[in-house]
Amino acid sequence: MKFRKVKLLVVGALCAAALQPASVLACAACYGASDSPMAKGMNWGIFSLLAVVGMVLGSVATFFVFIGKKAAAAANEPDANTAATTEPTQKS
Repeated sequence: MKFRKVKLLVVGALCAAALQPASVLACAACYGASDSPMAKGMNWGIFSLLAVVGMVLGSVATFFVFIGKKAAAAANEPDANTAATTEPTQKS
């Protein structure tokens, strides 16, 4: 019975919060006031997040290019151990 009261209280609180008119007011960017400090701050936030994402993706791409170059260089080098121990065989 107690759970039912708590559930009813939570549903009532959610409905009251959803029906408040202050929650439907739009920000300055939505109203079209693009010169307001809020809109400028939002734009700087977007640009900074884009910069962080770009740096992370660039770092990952640079790492894979580095690994690819190292693998190609290692594949082109003759192995000193196998070159010294391999002898040509002759058929009799």
